[in-house]
Amino acid sequence: MYSDFAVRAYKFSYLYLEITNMSLLLFFQEGSAPVLTAVEAISTPQPTEVQMNILDLAIKGGWVMIPIVVLFMIAAGIFIERFLVISKAAREDDTFMDRIKDYIHEGNIKTAEKLCKKTNTPYARMIEKGIQRLDRPMNDILVSIENVGSIEVAKLEKGFPWIASTAAIAPMLGFFGTVTGMVRAFFDMANAGSAVDIALLSSGIYQALVTTVAGLSVGIPALLAYNYLTAKVDGVITKMELRTMDFMDLLNEPAKE
Repeated sequence: MYSDFAVRAYKFSYLYLEITNMSLLLFFQEGSAPVLTAVEAISTPQPTEVQMNILDLAIKGGWVMIPIVVLFMIAAGIFIERFLVISKAAREDDTFMDRIKDYIHEGNIKTAEKLCKKTNTPYARMIEKGIQRLDRPMNDILVSIENVGSIEVAKLEKGFPWIASTAAIAPMLGFFGTVTGMVRAFFDMANAGSAVDIALLSSGIYQALVTTVAGLSVGIPALLAYNYLTAKVDGVITKMELRTMDFMDLLNEPAKE
């Protein structure tokens, strides 16, 4: 009887252990994974977001950034100054030539000259020079007007070579920084031997990429600025040529009568 009870107890204990094992297995399969995930999420340090401003990027670009920034400042200053000057020169008085025509027909040469000085535009200075040469042959008057026109165009285009040079040199400096940065990265890699990691190469790669971006960021706007100012000067030149033709036609009117 005792042995029968022992057998039954053994079977009950075995059954209890099996049920316990199955419960624990289900617990770990269903419930422990989220708990462990949560624990790991708490214990594992979360990566902080790294932010970098333009100044930090410029510093990582190295000394090549200095001439690029200097070129940008020069080109930007010249563009603003030339834009204001050319915009002022492009102003047009629709009544200017009519008043000049009336003054010349009336013989008020001094008044016509005063009007030219007051208008203070390139085409007005060209007409003023033509009025001052009224006692000369027509060819001499035209040549004197064209000479003044050439001088006025040269004044309007003052500083253009700097902008054009910036458009060409800035990308080249960026490319130079790219080459030197890659040389630096390979030099560090060669010296590190087998202990090469991304942190060791980051400074050279930063310089290579940042200088390229900086050179293009300065060169492309400089090229656009140069073309824009050139187009505005061409518009002023067209107005100067039209006013020259109107003035020469005005001088030829008495000869046609």
